[in-house]
Amino acid sequence: MQIFRTLFHNNGKLYQLHAQQVSQSDIYGFVEIRGLMFEQHTSMVIDPSEERLKSEFEGVEKILLPMHAIVRIDQVETQGENRILELDGNISNVTPFPFPGKEPK
Repeated sequence: MQIFRTLFHNNGKLYQLHAQQVSQSDIYGFVEIRGLMFEQHTSMVIDPSEERLKSEFEGVEKILLPMHAIVRIDQVETQGENRILELDGNISNVTPFPFPGKEPK
């Protein structure tokens, strides 16, 4: 079975999810992620961040992400931890595309 680790930006945070399928979507400019994988906890210790992701993506069959939100996609041998990372506001290499509207004064 193939496992893909996907890192993407969402609402100022960096999400790391593991999935079984990653492909180009039928909708131009989007990446399709299917088969999200979450760890099956066998002990009493539960990671709250993974539980938050589980509840956020509960019932989701596929995720469509705009290409510009994707940071990286890796094919890995084993499933790792799904998590949400806080981004420091000072570190950003993403510049918004200029909008051809009014010139700022």
